[in-house]
Amino acid sequence: MIVYAECSFFIPMVANLKEKRSVLKRMTDRTKNSYNVSVAEIDHQDLWQRTTIALVATASSKDAAEREVRRAIRFLESNPEWELSELTLEYY
Repeated sequence: MIVYAECSFFIPMVANLKEKRSVLKRMTDRTKNSYNVSVAEIDHQDLWQRTTIALVATASSKDAAEREVRRAIRFLESNPEWELSELTLEYY
């Protein structure tokens, strides 16, 4: 089973792309290292206060894959530097 999530975030405290990339890199690296998911920025690379991140997990059961993706999303949401504005989940 594959679980795919797209998370859009608003980053109000950054003033340029360099600051955005710093926040984004720190959070994606920590997510990759802490959870069994793949993570990548998939949209808004040229905007400094928005980002969309994709997360993918694979497992033998839907529940296991979804649990790992949801744990990673909770971790991403815990960052006070940004706010989750949209979330979609898909199952394959």
